[in-house]
Amino acid sequence: MIATSVVLESNSFRRQVCANIRKGTLTLHNSILPTVGFASLLVLLSIPGVTQRNPQLQTPQAPAPAPIPVKQVDLDTATPDPQIVEALKEISGDHIRAAIERLVTFKNRNTLSSNDQEMISQGLGVTAAAKWIQEEFERYSHACGGCLQVKTDSFTQPVAARVPTPTPLTNVYAVLQGSDPDNAKRIYLVTGHYDSRNSDTLNTKDAAPGANDDASGTAVSLECARVLSKYKFPATLIFLSVAGEEQGLDGAKHFAEMARQQGWEIQGVLNNDIVGGNTTPGDSGQRKDTVRVFSEGIPASAKPEDITRIRNLGGENDSRSRELARYIRKTAKQYLPQFQPTLIFRRDRFLRGGDHTAFNEEGFAGVRFTEYREDFHHQHQNVRIENGIEYGDLLKFVDFGYVANVARVNAATLASLALAPAPPANVRIDTRGLTNDTTLTWEASPGGGARQYQILWRDADQPYWQHAMNAPAGSTAVTLPISKDNVIFALRAVDAKGHASLLVVPRPSGRIDVPGRAAAASSGM
Repeated sequence: MIATSVVLESNSFRRQVCANIRKGTLTLHNSILPTVGFASLLVLLSIPGVTQRNPQLQTPQAPAPAPIPVKQVDLDTATPDPQIVEALKEISGDHIRAAIERLVTFKNRNTLSSNDQEMISQGLGVTAAAKWIQEEFERYSHACGGCLQVKTDSFTQPVAARVPTPTPLTNVYAVLQGSDPDNAKRIYLVTGHYDSRNSDTLNTKDAAPGANDDASGTAVSLECARVLSKYKFPATLIFLSVAGEEQGLDGAKHFAEMARQQGWEIQGVLNNDIVGGNTTPGDSGQRKDTVRVFSEGIPASAKPEDITRIRNLGGENDSRSRELARYIRKTAKQYLPQFQPTLIFRRDRFLRGGDHTAFNEEGFAGVRFTEYREDFHHQHQNVRIENGIEYGDLLKFVDFGYVANVARVNAATLASLALAPAPPANVRIDTRGLTNDTTLTWEASPGGGARQYQILWRDADQPYWQHAMNAPAGSTAVTLPISKDNVIFALRAVDAKGHASLLVVPRPSGRIDVPGRAAAASSGM
């Protein structure tokens, strides 16, 4: 009987059915089944895409939970943490000035000067600078009873475009280990590069003071270490200063690769590069009330299938680096209202790069801090006066009070992240069926500490989060009467004192492909 049914199907009927399949309009009524036959139905169901593209043939899904009422709360209502407020008061423009002045005294901190025996014998160059930075970290550790683990990451950089001979290179860092064993594996890192250059990338003899680029960023890392080492945090903080930036991000690349290979859970990198608040006389375009924060959109580490998924979901503006940038903005509003970051939604400036990119390429969230308006006469230039213009990255063009404010934004961000619970895990948005409601699911934050979870959303054309509500107590799932097609959702964990984690944008739990295209794999954003 089955064989007869298959044989007796007319070609015209099959063509009609296939046409309806392509249109997505196939409906199988009971009256058709006897004519089609059971085997024919099996044939239809075996055709790729039939069950995928036709809701009538899909396996019925369990009904989603009923949506709960939306009860919005203020986005940022947490009271400033007294410990963070106190720490920010301790950040000193005088300490920052002393650090930058000392770094300038090494004359030329070109990374290649580690091969220059004359410079080394005179206590000048990049090798002497690295030793001094290490001694500073050790001095801070002594002041806090040995709380900092001071380390070096030394290696030989092989020959490359800006490295003519194998060159010793040293990154210097200090680790403030987290006080909570369950949260200490979470790491937040601040960095700046201590090498410098003049007009010639290979010049190791002539003056290359590098006061702004990047003694200023190194001073931020040092000052954060000096101040925050006096306090305890559940998560771990790393204060880093790298070399080799001007030769091609060499130090940062080595450190980031080491961190990835050793499985470090670095959840945020703050790179400070050219944060001196340039003070060229007569420059009316400079702003001393803001610092730019650059963040990547499409992650540098994204694989082709990741890029397909991000494009299909409209997630180009919600990388983990971009959520870190938004977190910095939120934190600065809370602790430093007179000095607000300007978020720049691109990885870096045109024709330029920085050490955060080396971390991005290894899959770590990272951003770059840079002064609002740069003066390129005072970067990568031999010290001179030419046609009435003073060239060179000189100490007198640095605003130490401005650098102190940048350090405060960094310190407040580091402390807020290290005090907060870990972000919620395995955050998902249900995309298994068509509905105007949205169902979110998640798992508890690793390490405990979360007392509630907050759902945030914004209109799809908006850069910053607009709305928030608390998830029901004890829940790890919620359905809202808001269409996921119209907004971007995210989730964060909050502890009993109001410290909030980084936001996590949910990944889909069902189909994410575009009809007619191959499905993309579900991997991290």
